[in-house]
Amino acid sequence: MLTEIEKQVIASVQGDLPLTPNPYSEIASNLGISEDLVIQTLRDLCQKGVIRRFGATLRHQRSGFNANAMIAWHVDAERVTEVGEKFAEFVEVSHCYHRNPAGDWPYNLYTMVHAHDEDSCRSIAQRMSDISGIAVYEILFSRKELKKTSMEYFADDED
Repeated sequence: MLTEIEKQVIASVQGDLPLTPNPYSEIASNLGISEDLVIQTLRDLCQKGVIRRFGATLRHQRSGFNANAMIAWHVDAERVTEVGEKFAEFVEVSHCYHRNPAGDWPYNLYTMVHAHDEDSCRSIAQRMSDISGIAVYEILFSRKELKKTSMEYFADDED
């Protein structure tokens, strides 16, 4: 069972965080608790496995990026961690995931790249290929955003 404070903290971080230098301080103020308690509660919830993922969503169009692409890479299993860490260092990469290949689809490492145009995405992929020595990859450009929302738990009763 979750405490009332845990429920309030979860509800306060399930949407957009305040765009301030100290978002947890603002959350704490809104909840009437200390910033330290907000942060410790989040840490505890992560350690307990209640919160499994805490991430940011990049609204690339609002940031001036008009193209994004998922690049699927075919990486030898023993190099996945090494290559993934290299790829994650690219500022243009917002996500980097290891997945098991399926059927005739041999790709096991995926990177989401954001750029100003599709040619820039291609250039970034080439740089990544050059640095890693991984030559087998597919660039999958986004054509339409179908969903980009967060899960909602403990929503206001008014909703």
